[in-house]
Amino acid sequence: MMRRRQFITLLGGAAAAWPLAARAQQQAMPVVGWLSTRAPGEGAYLLAAFRQGLKEAGYVEGQNVTLEFRWGEGHYERMPAYAAELVRRAVTVIVTTGGDPAAQAAKAATAAIPIVFVSGSDPVKVGLVASLNRPGGNITGVHMLLLGLGAKRLGLLHELMPTVNLIGVLVNPNFVDAQTQLRDVEDAAQSVGVKLLVQKAGTRLEIDTAFADLARQKTGALLVISDPFFTIQRVQIAALAARYAMPAVFELREYAAAGGLMSYGPDLANGYRQGGVYTGKILKGAKPAELPVEQPTKLGLVINLKTAKALGLQIPDRLLALADEVIE
Repeated sequence: MMRRRQFITLLGGAAAAWPLAARAQQQAMPVVGWLSTRAPGEGAYLLAAFRQGLKEAGYVEGQNVTLEFRWGEGHYERMPAYAAELVRRAVTVIVTTGGDPAAQAAKAATAAIPIVFVSGSDPVKVGLVASLNRPGGNITGVHMLLLGLGAKRLGLLHELMPTVNLIGVLVNPNFVDAQTQLRDVEDAAQSVGVKLLVQKAGTRLEIDTAFADLARQKTGALLVISDPFFTIQRVQIAALAARYAMPAVFELREYAAAGGLMSYGPDLANGYRQGGVYTGKILKGAKPAELPVEQPTKLGLVINLKTAKALGLQIPDRLLALADEVIE
């Protein structure tokens, strides 16, 4: 029969071990590093979509996975330092969102930690992966097809306003993919016989100045080049387009929802959800090199009829028929 003193000693030892066991379990919980050029407020709905994808893969934040965040808030130059911090933190997976700057910074920071990107840049062209089907290395993700649609957006704008001869283009000079997009738009403009007026803006103040310059030069319409910083500032941009009565086309539905006239592009939230699913697969042991890069299967045209009426525009029946969503 165990003596009372021995029992108390054993019980005390077990009690002392419980916090250690709890700490060990906590340390064993995988940590997902979130590296984004976006801002936590405006990007909250996308983070929710990512969490939904994680949940579909069997992971719930706080229960069996931890998320550690680094938000750039439109400052692309912060990405390398933030990526290095996550590598030093020894996170299990790094998820990059908000464009190529975050993905490139993560790739430069580690060849060992798995990386899942959600980005509009062509991952093969920018050197993130070897191919879409066989990414190779430690990186895979979701290619949102955002940056190759400038010519299509210009075509939609020209169809809406065929008599406009001068179209403004808003470009962020701090975004590495801006010039490639601009060249595509310039080629498209030449083919339909319209002139472009390019305005550069990389800060909130420069956006204000750019719109004032476009209005002063009597620009008839506007195309906004795909850029994560502009997406963060979409409410400001849509409001300025309304103030200056400037019909504009954008990359994402989020602009049209904020009051912009028209958008053409993929469902961004669904792309983030797919990124969450891929992250969950990697947490379960899948290798990034073996996960093909995902791409959206559908692109959507969204037209804000309320904005069109405010601008005095009659949307052609053909465009309305093509629209996947009409905001009234």
